[in-house]
Amino acid sequence: MAKRTQKAGATARFGARYGVSVRRNSGIALAKKTAKYTCPVCQYRKVSRKSVGIWSCSKCSHTFAGGAWEPFTRASDANSRILRRSVEGATTADMAYIAQQAALDYERRLAAGELDEEE
Repeated sequence: MAKRTQKAGATARFGARYGVSVRRNSGIALAKKTAKYTCPVCQYRKVSRKSVGIWSCSKCSHTFAGGAWEPFTRASDANSRILRRSVEGATTADMAYIAQQAALDYERRLAAGELDEEE
């Protein structure tokens, strides 16, 4: 007998209701929620979601707060980068990013007329 949910996956329970894009977004969120992630302490792929925003490693029992659907969000990555820079100093990649942001800010202020162009 053929597998009935091969194409629809976890959203097969919705049938033909709600529309394709809603079912697709729901499937993506469910996949993120139930996936296993790498533990920041023991580096094993054993982190699972306990409840909304609470993630726990089943190997080392490390529990931490994260996003609703994934343990590490873009904001948490930015915070980690900022903390790392303050502790160990800026790396070459960080310095390149800072210089790029400063150049973009300068161009924006120059276009807005806040600065006079100097030769």
